[in-house]
Amino acid sequence: MASLKGKVAVITGGGGVLCSQIAGCLAAEGVRVVLIDIAEDKALKTLNLIKAMGADGLAIKASVISKGELEAAAAQVLLTFGRVDFLINGAGGNHPRATTEGISFFDLPEDAVRFVFDLNFFGTFLACQVFGRIMAEQKKGVILNIASMSSFRPLTKVPAYSAAKAAVANFTQWLAVYMAQEYSPQIRVVAIAPGFFITEQNKYLLLNDKGALTERGQRIIAHTPMGRFGDPRDLCGVVKWLLSDDAAFVTGVVVPVDGGFSAFSGV
Repeated sequence: MASLKGKVAVITGGGGVLCSQIAGCLAAEGVRVVLIDIAEDKALKTLNLIKAMGADGLAIKASVISKGELEAAAAQVLLTFGRVDFLINGAGGNHPRATTEGISFFDLPEDAVRFVFDLNFFGTFLACQVFGRIMAEQKKGVILNIASMSSFRPLTKVPAYSAAKAAVANFTQWLAVYMAQEYSPQIRVVAIAPGFFITEQNKYLLLNDKGALTERGQRIIAHTPMGRFGDPRDLCGVVKWLLSDDAAFVTGVVVPVDGGFSAFSGV
């Protein structure tokens, strides 16, 4: 794998369960990691772990649904590191009030649905505008979006999340073509589609109060040929490959990291 050492990676949602693991994996390769998160305490916690490894990094409090805050973050990144090589759009998640768990679709509150769609799609869209502009000026860079199993087939109970993640996958393909044709073929836009990982946002759907699998959790494991939930470390290899020059001819793709979930028909 081509060396990533010395590159600068901006990670939105950098304090979250999955992205903090990705940040650590990249830092171990010598990448300078910028953690953007609305939860500043979580970003700082991840940054401290990265610095304990002897790596360089930065934590910035900002909301991905505020273009102004993202632009201020970008200015700080350029002032500190002078460039942006990678953007990982990891900010996202669901909201209990935007699910049909115990409520009819017809009664879903509009504000909760908008929150989920804005966080997952517009949070990705705006970050691509802000940091993608830097890459356009540099004529080089990689944007890696976080899609989902919901991008391919909508999952029950999560209509807003499924719609938003489907939009992320479609937008990944659109932006890959646009950046390559309008600015530089050395700007790549890709995505990963994680299977089922236990995070703060979905834990209540997969595990009960005693830590046992819910009925939904049992169905997921039964439909995953590898028979387990993903470990955040399972994302590291594919992320490092997609960011590296070893994937120089790879753009506009959404790569499942799902233990075979998307390949299994259930029979």
